[in-house]
Amino acid sequence: MKDLDLTTLRLFVAVCDARSIARVGEREHIVPSAISKRLAQLEQDLGCRLLTRIRRGVEPTAAGETLREHALGLLGAAQRVSDDMRAYTSGASGLVRLIATTSSVAESLPDDIADFLKIPAHQAIRVNVQEQLSRDVVRALREGSVSLGVCWDAADLSGLQTYPYRQDHLAIVAHEGHPLAGRTRLAFVDTLAFDHVALPAASAVQLMLVRAAAASGQAIRYRAEVSTFEAALRVVRSGLGISVVPQEVAQPLAAAFKLCIIPLTDAWAQRRFAICFQDERSLSAAARLLAEYLAEVGRKA
Repeated sequence: MKDLDLTTLRLFVAVCDARSIARVGEREHIVPSAISKRLAQLEQDLGCRLLTRIRRGVEPTAAGETLREHALGLLGAAQRVSDDMRAYTSGASGLVRLIATTSSVAESLPDDIADFLKIPAHQAIRVNVQEQLSRDVVRALREGSVSLGVCWDAADLSGLQTYPYRQDHLAIVAHEGHPLAGRTRLAFVDTLAFDHVALPAASAVQLMLVRAAAASGQAIRYRAEVSTFEAALRVVRSGLGISVVPQEVAQPLAAAFKLCIIPLTDAWAQRRFAICFQDERSLSAAARLLAEYLAEVGRKA
């Protein structure tokens, strides 16, 4: 079978939708006989009848309906390829792929990206954000599958270039009836006598907590494990335990969930995020603009 021609597929879909070769020819400024020739060649290449004539035009056969569905997928994929490549050739336009940690996505990153895209000069830029663990952010950047990453700057960022971004502060979140609820500040070691609600074992926060507990010669008592910060807050609200989350994530829900937020005094509880990339010179204009914008937001925060 010959390779399928995208122009012919586009015309075929248009004819299926309009039920008329003449109307498509008028709209596309192509003589109907030229469209008919393309469609006849398509039928010959595929070895089946795609269109059948009706009283006032044409309609797709069963095979034609199947081809139309496949053609829509192929045409959509081709358009996405074109859009992605334009990001590398058309200055401040196109697509920026960004991979970020759960903490940064749960905090200010979405709002910062939204503010960036509202700037009139950035209206032709699109940003695709993917959420991953810190280790996966670093791996994707090193493999070159994404342009930019945002992760905790304590990760192994060797070989990558970085800009400082925002900071956050880890805190204990407890139900207002919990014995720790009256505390104003707290060291993590003082929480180990109580049940905890854990995040996934491979997350940066959870790995850090396990190391901190081990350094004190103790272990964390887990009552439950959840996959997101919001889920952790909901479990804490039920009174099943306490959890360590960024206070910037907990604050908006604290009043509604009747939660107390107790900042941790440990040095590692104050975290800074970094904007990461392989090489500034290899960034598209759009990716460079976004990285510099986020860095400026970090300086002002």
